[in-house]
Amino acid sequence: MDALITLGRTLGFSFAAGVNLYATVAILGLASRYGWVTLPPQFAVFDSDLVIAVAAVLYAIEFFADKIPWVDTAWDAVHTFIRPVGGALIAVATLGEASSTMTGLVALLGGGVAASSHLTKAGARATVNTSPEPFSNWILSLAEDVFVVGLGIVTLKYPLIALAVTAVLLVIIAVSALFIARAVRRRFGRTDTSPVPL
Repeated sequence: MDALITLGRTLGFSFAAGVNLYATVAILGLASRYGWVTLPPQFAVFDSDLVIAVAAVLYAIEFFADKIPWVDTAWDAVHTFIRPVGGALIAVATLGEASSTMTGLVALLGGGVAASSHLTKAGARATVNTSPEPFSNWILSLAEDVFVVGLGIVTLKYPLIALAVTAVLLVIIAVSALFIARAVRRRFGRTDTSPVPL
């Protein structure tokens, strides 16, 4: 059971970090600081004035940048390298004491999950930005904020539920990626087999 709880926290926080790293770190820091739930001692790494303050400031910047069409796409492009690394670091922090092999595997898992949610978010935002009105962008951005806070709270209090939710979301992402890849292959993989006139 403890292993499933750890896995739930690892996947839940890594997935949330792929959508909004700074909100996730701020939630972890505040939860550890104020004891919202009983957390393993390794979460104390987030209980730092500097970590909480930097995460809060960067989240505030992202909150506004994420509401401006195309600025959000540029922000996401920069964070293509930052969010997966952040997800990996959070995953390692949730693990606590472990062998170097296990630490490496968990880092890969956390980074991969964060990369999956990040690429899904970035792709969706780039698609929405083609709309001439800004309201769909704002609505999607606010929905992402609510989702990250909600998933963070669920992961803190109910890690087994977070495990199930994250697993379902990852399956949906994988199936969607396969569907898109097949559609692209069908679209661009066609060749003209008609005879060439002499």
